[in-house]
Amino acid sequence: MPLIVMCGYPCSGKTRRAEELKDYLEQNCDRKVHIVGDGALDIEKNSVYADSQKEKNVRASLKAEVERKVNKDDIVILDSLNYIKGYRYELFCLIKHAQTPHCLVYCLTSDEVSSTWNTNRDAAEQYTQDIFDALVLRFEAPDSRNRWDSPLFTILKDDTLPYEAISDALFKRKAPPPNQSTQSQPLSSANFLYELDKITQDVLMAIFNAQKTSVPGDLISVPGTTEKIELTRSINMAELRKLRRQFISYTKMHPTENTGQISNMFVQYLNKSLH
Repeated sequence: MPLIVMCGYPCSGKTRRAEELKDYLEQNCDRKVHIVGDGALDIEKNSVYADSQKEKNVRASLKAEVERKVNKDDIVILDSLNYIKGYRYELFCLIKHAQTPHCLVYCLTSDEVSSTWNTNRDAAEQYTQDIFDALVLRFEAPDSRNRWDSPLFTILKDDTLPYEAISDALFKRKAPPPNQSTQSQPLSSANFLYELDKITQDVLMAIFNAQKTSVPGDLISVPGTTEKIELTRSINMAELRKLRRQFISYTKMHPTENTGQISNMFVQYLNKSLH
């Protein structure tokens, strides 16, 4: 069921608002409500937000947990900073794939108010001033003109939550329609996936082996195709595998009825990607 994305500065009241929403929805909508947030991951936030890779891993874990919990019966509230526009777009793609509505609740405070609330916390729960300032500086405020930030509910610190409006946004609004980037297409034949995997692997091995006796500038013939690889440089297997994965992902979404064309299509894809 629907996803509520909380958003705001550190210490802007997101967790309090998430709990208020949970209480209201459970009492008035007869739904189970899951809150997914940093707290459940047992992270040391100053360490995480000082390291971009650790922070990226935390965001991935939260997104994965949301994906596990989103279903047709329950409500999920994501209680985290959610301050990066690109991450909110990823969440929007997730709910499009799940075909369920969502909304964004933006806890709007000044950095002075949030900083005061931060210093009033227990020492173990506080952000360091450097981390707090960095997060405020990096914050990308939501904009209701963006479809991934809409519908947007902006809540000031003394406001009462617009419970009915939020409930209507979740239950009386259609889910965004899935598109080709979020919805898997049916395979064109029962053995399509097998053929796709086998043919692309054969092309890769043919290219890799041909490079042993070729030099940049050569045209490499690939068995089973009428196309040739234009070898402008040496290509390692890791790069070839990455391109193969990308081609397979694309082709599964746009299957061809003629599996005999897969090898030619793959060679054409490689020629475009490698130049």
